[in-house]
Amino acid sequence: MTIKPSLDRRIQTLFPVALACLLVLGTARLVLDSLKSNQSSIFRVYGRQEGGEYKKPVFVLPEDRFEKGCDVFEGQWVWDNVSRPLYTEESCPYLVKQTTCQRNGRPDSFYQDWRWQPHACKLPRFDPLKLLDVLRGKRLMFIGDSVQRGQFESMVCMVQSVIPDGKKSFHRIPPMKIFKAEEYNASIEYYWAPFIVESISDHATNHTVLKRLVNLDSIAKHGKSWEGVDVLVFESYVWWMYKPLINATHGSTDDIQEYNVTTAYKLALETWAKWLESNINSIKQKVFFMSMSPTHLWSWEWRPGSDESCFNESYPIEGPYWGTGSNLQIMKIVDDILRESKINVTFLNITQLSEYRKDGHTTIYGERKGKLLTKEQRSDPKKFADCIHWCLPGVPDAWNEILYAYLLQNHQNFM
Repeated sequence: MTIKPSLDRRIQTLFPVALACLLVLGTARLVLDSLKSNQSSIFRVYGRQEGGEYKKPVFVLPEDRFEKGCDVFEGQWVWDNVSRPLYTEESCPYLVKQTTCQRNGRPDSFYQDWRWQPHACKLPRFDPLKLLDVLRGKRLMFIGDSVQRGQFESMVCMVQSVIPDGKKSFHRIPPMKIFKAEEYNASIEYYWAPFIVESISDHATNHTVLKRLVNLDSIAKHGKSWEGVDVLVFESYVWWMYKPLINATHGSTDDIQEYNVTTAYKLALETWAKWLESNINSIKQKVFFMSMSPTHLWSWEWRPGSDESCFNESYPIEGPYWGTGSNLQIMKIVDDILRESKINVTFLNITQLSEYRKDGHTTIYGERKGKLLTKEQRSDPKKFADCIHWCLPGVPDAWNEILYAYLLQNHQNFM
């Protein structure tokens, strides 16, 4: 008579335990099913490696960020042949002949071994894995002319070595070039738009600076390729500066007029700013604007009494220097447009730090009209030296180190 109550009490005691076990098993099953599906938030944040192995998460630490209030554009070039260059011509298959100065015969390599050091703080050490983690599931696009293309190639070379073969790809789809890091679902891209707004020079390969016609209020065709891009880096300067006047339209495309370059530049940037306000989501997207890349066309500017180009220069300029190739009116126009913009645009003022680098240009060791210089052309550097474009590895790597530092500043480890 006493057995049944005792059994009932045991069943009542075991029931919560059994229920808890079922809940644990059910939860575990849901978690495992989620992990198997690639929809797991864990995989969305950290990704999945082939073979079921987990990626080690890469976190942005406090020491990866420079101190608030530090002007990273004020500083000096420091000789550093230990940590520089960040890559080599041989290690990066994505460089074009225009930038591979060593391969093209340049006898010295000193230009590769200078590191930009801000006065008031330190830039974070460039870590390609951290950059890829910041860019996971995102697109980074450089927009501009061939100088901007050099910065794009620099960034690709700075990250590509940590990505295994078969996990990266490179595609040329004019006017774009696209590098993809497959496991990170990330891309680094370039878009040819030398004036930012539309022009007759928008073909990626068939264009000339001699005939310029710019549509100052037209940008929609370009803008379609920029929509939804997570990080946009704009640049436009050299193509504007060929002559003081430029043919352009504003309104009717049949009404071609000569504009002062600074007036035309201002109208073009106003068109660009309006496009930003209509198309950019500041919560999801970041926009950067690169200041002008300086030229070093005349040696008398840094060495009075001489009459050469930037050819055969092996060391940076010391002390204060600002060349005539960098237009202060253009700088002010950019500053005014960005101040008035309703979209937050980060201005990367790389002009002054690059002014010191008379030694970093391709000179006679680059391309002219798509071909390497002939022996006869190389014998006349005053006429044929390219003092606009930069050798790689070189100065644009420092621009990207600064861009990297800004990308780390506001990065959230958990999205």
